[in-house]
This record gives sequence, structure tokens and C-alpha cells, in this order.
Amino acid sequence: MLTTVPLLAFALMSPFAPRLARRFGMERVVFYALIVLLIGSISRSLSGTGTLFLGTLFIGLAIAILNVLIPSIVKRDFSDKVGLMTGVYSVAMNLCGALASGISIPLARTGFNWQGALVCWCLLVILAMVSWVPRLRSSQRSTSFSVSKAEKGPSFWKSGLAWQVTAFMGLQSLVFYILAAWLPEILVSRGMSEDSGGWMLSLMQFSMLPFTFIVPIIATRMRNQRPLILITTILLLIGIVGLFAKQNALLPVWVILIGIGGAFSFSLAMIFFSLRTKSAQEAAELSGMAQTVGYLLAAIGPMLFGLLHDLTHNWNVPLILITVAILFMFVLGLGAARNRYVSDTSSTTMDDM
Repeated sequence: MLTTVPLLAFALMSPFAPRLARRFGMERVVFYALIVLLIGSISRSLSGTGTLFLGTLFIGLAIAILNVLIPSIVKRDFSDKVGLMTGVYSVAMNLCGALASGISIPLARTGFNWQGALVCWCLLVILAMVSWVPRLRSSQRSTSFSVSKAEKGPSFWKSGLAWQVTAFMGLQSLVFYILAAWLPEILVSRGMSEDSGGWMLSLMQFSMLPFTFIVPIIATRMRNQRPLILITTILLLIGIVGLFAKQNALLPVWVILIGIGGAFSFSLAMIFFSLRTKSAQEAAELSGMAQTVGYLLAAIGPMLFGLLHDLTHNWNVPLILITVAILFMFVLGLGAARNRYVSDTSSTTMDDM
């Protein structure tokens, strides 16, 4: 339940982020979200189950807003460097995620205890707030996102291309969060220690770093991104098939391949928000739609994976679930990678698919 709370918060809050940005301006909304993130981080670190869940909920709501609006800000302020800035943004996300996975437990064991280990991450939030203050003074940029209802385009919820981007985002989130939740457990069942299983998860995340930077840059220079979708699928399938094997010696290889494939899929999902839209407004709307549906899938995935393991008493059937998800991701990704805009297809309903 604890790991599912933020994913549900992502899904529930994501569609409201573009509306808040239209009303208050993106810079202000991002700063307010950072305040909520700080409050949640502090609350989560206090003793008590209630504050643990409440703080986690606040963290999820704050990150949901940031997840939707940052790609839109990249689209608006760096329209000529979308690939580069998306790469920088993606690397920052994955680097901090990998560091947190790898050092939180050692911090807790060195005298900080679990509360201290969690509250340490408040320093990053404070740093982000301080660095964002200068942007609050740019009121002209903040209001440039606002549009009247008359200026809004047709709903992306009727666009086949938007649904393909959304489904791709959802399936890559599902695969990632299943592995983030269960990969250490799978490896422990193969004879690894808990610490080693945690470090293998960090290895997966660290292996993503160079590719989360490179892939967006390459993607923006291509007429369409279908070759990258194919590479993504091959890497993920080889890595997952490797997990079926009982030989632990090659596990780091499979984990690295899964990490690289995950970097491709995550980077493509992020860059699609910019490449398939014409404005920051559209990027925020598409991002909100994709992340709403995507994180609902991601919330269901780990629970379904665990249920299948409990029912079958082995990891093969749950791993088949991931394999099927990757194959669907390939098919839908080929559609999302087409060189088109969602605003040009939003009136064509679902026939695009």
C-alpha cells in the first residue's frame, strides 16, 4: 500500500496540473509543489503510521505536478534544445533515484535510523526551492502559458495518437515499477542477500543514466523514432528472458540490459510530450493525460505481479506478464513514434490507432 499511494496520487493529480498552470502560471505552481514536497518529506520522516502515509501522499501529489509541468517548461523555454534539456532532466531524475535506492538503507544503518535517512532528502528539496526563486520574478513568462477557453484545441482524449503516447507511457511505467518493487525479491529468492538485491536495483538505475541523456538528443534528430522503439524492445526482451534463467553469474548483464532498455523507453515517453505537440500548452495537456493513465497502470502492476507470484509460487508467470507488456509497448510505440502532432489528429477519434 505504501508504494502504491504515490502512484495513485500521480494518477489523480496529473490532469489538474495544466489547469493550475493556466490559472496561476507554471513557475508559481512548480514552487508551490516544491513546498508541498518539503512538507510531505518532513511528515514522512516523523514517527507514526499516519504521518508516514500522509507524507507519502503529499509527496506523490507534489511530484505529479512537477512530472507534468517540467516537460512543458522545457518545450516552452528550450524549444530549440528540447532533446538536450529533456536528457539533462531525465538524467537528474534517474541519478537521484539511483542514489536514493543505493544509500538510504546504509544511511539508516549508520546511526541516522530510517527517519533520519528519509529527512536527509529534504536538503535536495530546499536546494530546488532556492534555485527556483529567480524564476518566480519572471511574471511575464508565467502568464504566457495562460490561454482562454476559446483558444483551446480539441480534446486529446479523442486522439488516437495521444492514446498511443499515453499507452506507451503507461506500459513503460508499469514495467519499471514492477521491477523497482520486485527485482530485489526475485534476486533474493535466487540466493542473493538483501543488500546485494538492493544494489542490483541501483545498478539497473545507474545503467540508465548515460542513455537517458543521449536518447532524447538522438530522437529529436530523427524523422520518426521507430528504430529507437525497436531497440528498446530488443533490450528489454533480452533482459527479461535472462531473468528466467537460473544462472546468477549473468544476472548483472541482464539487469544492465533492462536498465538500458528502460532508459530508452522512459526517455522516449518524455520526449514524445514535446515532439508530438506544437506548444507548451499542448505538451502539458498531453503529459497530464499520459501520466494520469500511465500511473494508474503502474499502480496496478506491482500488485498484480505479486498476486501472480502468490498464486503460482514461482516467478515465471509474473515475468511472462512483463514480456506481454513489452510486446504491447512495441506495437503502441510504433504508432506513437510517427512524425505527427496530436492536435492534428485529435478530431479523427480513435481511427488513428
